[in-house]
Amino acid sequence: MSPRTSQKIAFALLFLATLLVVLPVLLILAIIVAKGISAISLPFLFSMPRDGMTAGGIFPAILGTLYLVSGAVLFAVPLGVMAAIYLVEYSHDSLLARLVKLAIVNLSGVPSVVYGLFGLGIFVTFLGFGASILSGSLTLGIMILPVIITSAREALESVPHSFRLVSYSLGASRWQTIRHSVLPHALPGILTGTILGLGRAAGETAPILFTVAAFYLPRLPQSVFDQTMALPYHLYVISTQVPGIAENTRYGTALVLLALVLLLNLAAIVVRSRFRRKKKW
Repeated sequence: MSPRTSQKIAFALLFLATLLVVLPVLLILAIIVAKGISAISLPFLFSMPRDGMTAGGIFPAILGTLYLVSGAVLFAVPLGVMAAIYLVEYSHDSLLARLVKLAIVNLSGVPSVVYGLFGLGIFVTFLGFGASILSGSLTLGIMILPVIITSAREALESVPHSFRLVSYSLGASRWQTIRHSVLPHALPGILTGTILGLGRAAGETAPILFTVAAFYLPRLPQSVFDQTMALPYHLYVISTQVPGIAENTRYGTALVLLALVLLLNLAAIVVRSRFRRKKKW
């Protein structure tokens, strides 16, 4: 068999593998759009639910999801970036550093329901935050923390070491070097981790089920210590617990959740691309 034939066969197999991954996703999206697009309207998006959630809109669930995702990112990104800076720029090959890296790997594989139980025990019960936006955001933040730390570590390690050497040769301190020569070039990779974290935080049900999600609330939350509705849990409720819900309402809610995740990711991707264009290597 000639090298050209082998290459064509390899390309064909890779293309087939790509189709096997992409086609089911496109089929799911097509079904959700086809069955849910008829439910999308301004009253559906911006009004309160009523009549036992069989009528009205999903605005509290949309707003609650935005609150939870924003809180999770505000908690996880600074902490994750600082942890990554320590592991890459300050730590040596010590027992502590190895233990931290092992813990990060282990946390990445923990099921989301375990995070929910952890949040219930620590934030809701022990710290006394109760079932609230604060408890839910902190739980989601801890859940996405390993992804952000790992992405930030890889981004920091990808910055050429010569950037650091030049900064040191000009008399800059280690922190000044990190702040001005390393972090700006690592931002696209850090934002990649943030994008992955956004998608996971917005779509999880188990952690918010234990820490924040309400079955039904006739009003919007007034503070971070209030419960809130959230799209993933609301979708689960109207699909399994509430009889008489129209099919297009269920699929419409799923469509809104997908669109919200895609919009959040798109916004982060636009920001990342702007920083990526500033790279000089």
